[in-house]
Amino acid sequence: MHTVLGANGQIAEELTRYLHDNITHDLRLVSRNPRKVHDTDQLVAANLLDADATADAVKGSDIAYLTVGLPIDSTLWEQQFPVMMANTIAACQKHDTKLVFFDNTYMYPRTSTPQVENTEFCPVGRKATVRARIADMLLEQMRRETIEAVICRAPEFYGPGKTQSLTNSAIFDRIRQGKRPLVPVSAHTKRTLIWTPDASCGMGLIGNTPDAYGHTWHLPVDPQRLTYQEMVAIADEVTDRDINYITIPEKLFALGGLLNQSVKEASELLPRYRDDNIFDSTKFATRFPDFAVTTYRQGITQLLTEKSNK
Repeated sequence: MHTVLGANGQIAEELTRYLHDNITHDLRLVSRNPRKVHDTDQLVAANLLDADATADAVKGSDIAYLTVGLPIDSTLWEQQFPVMMANTIAACQKHDTKLVFFDNTYMYPRTSTPQVENTEFCPVGRKATVRARIADMLLEQMRRETIEAVICRAPEFYGPGKTQSLTNSAIFDRIRQGKRPLVPVSAHTKRTLIWTPDASCGMGLIGNTPDAYGHTWHLPVDPQRLTYQEMVAIADEVTDRDINYITIPEKLFALGGLLNQSVKEASELLPRYRDDNIFDSTKFATRFPDFAVTTYRQGITQLLTEKSNK
């Protein structure tokens, strides 16, 4: 039995498809309101803030994948993420279940220095501090060898379906809608984005590779880093349009944050767009050389041409 905790998001759905197609049909999907991806999926409604419910959801599982997401709300993150991580760790320890944790990069330094798996955490801001805290919770148990676990870390998303990210909403969604894309902070810094199906498939591959456990892995990305200006240029070619973008400076986000809580919450992340973002997944590419990473051109082409994304 493989169990996906936090099963309704895009990452979880793509992971479920990968596991069903490549590993097992014995899948359990867990969330407050889980929905089937395949007819054979087992659904369990559970609140991961409840320790007993989490333990019951994990019971009988060989591997549990923690993919839960929360709205961008610092207070909610501080209240809920540490509890869910503690409950998941305890559940996996109780039932001798392996844990695969889907993580992000918020805790990394806000610099252009390449990010690798052993980059030291340097959290700035409430959300980054929470992400560092829950990663450290699991890393401590891994060091103490009380749990067999692996951390799969991903940079900012872009991708199909329900993929949520600033780049998707401000750039590619607006281009599909015939609107001018809004570039956060700078069009000229290099970005590292991960195609969400690649993130999920990479996580599924790592989680089913026994010698991958006990480590942190950066999930697979196109090693070519593009600026937003270069991404829009690809969109020009794909759509056969002359697309003009608008760059939104940080001070405008700050003003918007006075009126809109969501904009205020997103503002914590904006300093990351001032400098190049170089997320290095060489370790994954070396260990899994046959994994076909989606290039930016392939991903952008799919986003802007497939009917399912319109």
